[in-house]
Amino acid sequence: MNTWLLSRWAKPVVWLLALAPVIWLVVATVTDNLGANPAEALIRSTGDWALRGLCIALAVTPLRQLSGWNALARFRRLLGLFAFFYVLLHAISFFGLDMGWSLAATWDDIAQRPFILVGVLAAVILLSLALTSPRWVLRAMGGKRWQRLHQGVHLAAWLALLHFYWMRDAKNNTAEVWIYAAIVLLLQGWRVYQRLALSRRL
Repeated sequence: MNTWLLSRWAKPVVWLLALAPVIWLVVATVTDNLGANPAEALIRSTGDWALRGLCIALAVTPLRQLSGWNALARFRRLLGLFAFFYVLLHAISFFGLDMGWSLAATWDDIAQRPFILVGVLAAVILLSLALTSPRWVLRAMGGKRWQRLHQGVHLAAWLALLHFYWMRDAKNNTAEVWIYAAIVLLLQGWRVYQRLALSRRL
C-alpha cells in the first residue's frame, strides 16, 4: 500500500474522489435532480460533505499509526484543505441561497439561531488552519506555534458536530449525528491514548 500511496497516480485519485461529491452536485443541479427544494439540498449536502471530509482528515494519523502506511501522511494537508473546501461551499450556499447575499439577514440569523453561530465559529477556526497550511507559513511561525494552532481542528470538529446536532434536533432527526460523534470520539480517544503511551515511555 505504501508503494501505491507514493506513486504518481495516488494524488490524482485522491483529487478525483474528493471532487466527486461536488461534481455530482453540479450535475444534479444542471439536470434538476436535487428534489423539491434544491437550495436546501445544496446547503445540506455541502455541510454533510464538510463534516465527512473533516472526519477523513482527522482519521489520517490514526490510520497511519495503526496500519504502518506512513505514506498516508502526504495526504493529510490535502484532505484537510478539501474538508475546508466543502465548508466554504456550505457557507457560500447558505449565504447566497438562504440569506440572499444579505449581510444584515445573515447577522440576524446568527444572532437568533445558536447553531448558525456555532457553525460560523467552526468555519473561522478551519479558515485559520487553511490559511496557515502552506509550508512557508509553518517555517515563519515556528513548528511549536504552528502545531498549537492546528490543534484547533479538534475543537472545530466538536463545534461542527454541535452545529449538526442542533440543526437535526430541530427536525427530530439526530440518528446520523451520533454516528459522526462516535467516529470523532474514537479518533480523539486514539489521540489521547497515543499521548499517554508516549508519556509512559518517557
